[in-house]
Amino acid sequence: MNPNQHFPQLLAAAAAEPEPQRLLFVFAGAELPDNATPEQNARFRSGRGGALAPLMCVDKAPRDLADFAALVSEAERAGPPWSVVFAASLSGQAGRPPDKARIDLALETMTAAVRDGRFGGFAAYGPEGEFLEIR
Repeated sequence: MNPNQHFPQLLAAAAAEPEPQRLLFVFAGAELPDNATPEQNARFRSGRGGALAPLMCVDKAPRDLADFAALVSEAERAGPPWSVVFAASLSGQAGRPPDKARIDLALETMTAAVRDGRFGGFAAYGPEGEFLEIR
């Protein structure tokens, strides 16, 4: 699969679910830990190291996003530059979308997971929409 086709497939899959979905996004940027070693510092300066830190988050209905460019455009207006966006889906129940409390809790949980480096269950995309495999 073309890595740039992953996001459109995510949108299509969420829209096709029998229950209404909310897409959850956590935008993260790379930062250098305070106690970084000289080797870590050098890797960070070369653009290959650092820790991912959550910067902002948002939820969207699949129909509210035409494509990845729309998400990027909104993110650029809303917040600081970012390196990676993590995505997940939250399902509604009985034909109703998830309520605000469930969405807020899911975003808090997702943000904490990213902060702790536990992002294996999320889709990850670079700023150009490329699907990332983060290990």
